[in-house]
Amino acid sequence: MKELPKVYFEQLLENAPDIVIAADKQGTIIFYNDGAAQTLGYEASEVMGEHVAMLYPDSEHSHAVMDALRSDDHGGAGLVRNFETVFVDSSGHKVPVAISGSIIYDGRQRERGSIGFAKDISALIHNEQLHTLAELAVSLAHEINTPLEIVVNQSALLDRYLHDKAQEDDYKTEHERVTSINRALRRIQSIVERVGEMAASGQYGTTEYLPGRTMTDLGMREEAPSINGHAGKSRLTGRHILVVDDDEELVASMAHLLEAEGCHVLTASSGLDALKQVGKEKIDLVLSDVVMPDMDGYDLLQELNARHSDLPVVLMTAYYYDKDHVLKRSRAVGLKDVIFKKPIDPNRLVELIDARVRA
Repeated sequence: MKELPKVYFEQLLENAPDIVIAADKQGTIIFYNDGAAQTLGYEASEVMGEHVAMLYPDSEHSHAVMDALRSDDHGGAGLVRNFETVFVDSSGHKVPVAISGSIIYDGRQRERGSIGFAKDISALIHNEQLHTLAELAVSLAHEINTPLEIVVNQSALLDRYLHDKAQEDDYKTEHERVTSINRALRRIQSIVERVGEMAASGQYGTTEYLPGRTMTDLGMREEAPSINGHAGKSRLTGRHILVVDDDEELVASMAHLLEAEGCHVLTASSGLDALKQVGKEKIDLVLSDVVMPDMDGYDLLQELNARHSDLPVVLMTAYYYDKDHVLKRSRAVGLKDVIFKKPIDPNRLVELIDARVRA
């Protein structure tokens, strides 16, 4: 078989988009390709004949690469595969890279030098960080929404109590305080909503808050609408509502809110528990969380449709996107209403339940 001339390999290495650098056994750079020049900013004339350590932030990093080459831990003795380290470009900026390379030996297995292919992994690391931050943002939004829902429910109950028990002048003052609390809660809610939206879309802007320092621009409105804590005259007196959620405090606050509307409220901490109660009690509507440990909202909806096809079901969730397609699948089998806990406006909750039980 005819061998490929050496010039072909040299041309390939010279024009490769990745960094290709070779050094002799003293560490002197003897090959430096166009990809290295484009990534690191040094021209070949600036580095040829210089020690390879000039491309690292310190001697520790350069020694670590050679130690890896001489060990069996990164591809075998004399080899490394995707060994992560850091170069420094001509402007002094650190460039994270993954190096694959080998030690070159002579016929007597003596080291003659080394050659390495290094890929700039800045974009990869940035994407991984964005993915991690997106997961963190979604989890944070969910964890904030549940206690926020509890606070909103309790605020609505407090306003109802003041309306019923306080003198007119006192109620006016205290209602203003509750309204102020609700306005602040709505602002927190809007921030959490925006974080969830940005996590789902992967797009966000930045704004400078100090010279040279930026932060995420949430793009918030100057004033968000407040949550009306007083639901007015009850429309649900005598209705039997089953609230299903694995968060005990949330279930309790939801139950108190609906009981203040005259509802008879039953609670369940899981889908399986809910199914047992529906079989024993008179239920006018099931208000269930989407994410639960034993069965999700879709599974519960399917079971209820099969056993009690005329029983209205409303699903509620603190997530801002349907990553498991629970809501999409639920709508496909007849679900009409979903409440996103951002948190739930008590008035809207009452109106929705009232509409569903009268349908």
